[in-house]
Amino acid sequence: MRDHSGCLGVAPHHASYQRALRSKLVEEAQEAEAASDEQLASELADVLEVLRALAQAHDMKWEDIELQATRKRAERGGFDRGIFREHVDQD
Repeated sequence: MRDHSGCLGVAPHHASYQRALRSKLVEEAQEAEAASDEQLASELADVLEVLRALAQAHDMKWEDIELQATRKRAERGGFDRGIFREHVDQD
């Protein structure tokens, strides 16, 4: 059973909830980055859970996000060949 002490509760769709989810996404991504191979699937599941909650908090359908990913992969390529930009300028 998980210990939920220290949990912050805010109303879904509220701006502070949306900001908290964005911060949580970074936290979970950092945990995935640091995870051992044995723990990686569990950490990626946490990232996925936060992504889904963040999309829902912004009234986005998961299917629409998957369509965006498919479109971007078709236009720019995916990571399947192991080639990607390490940094993209945000001008």
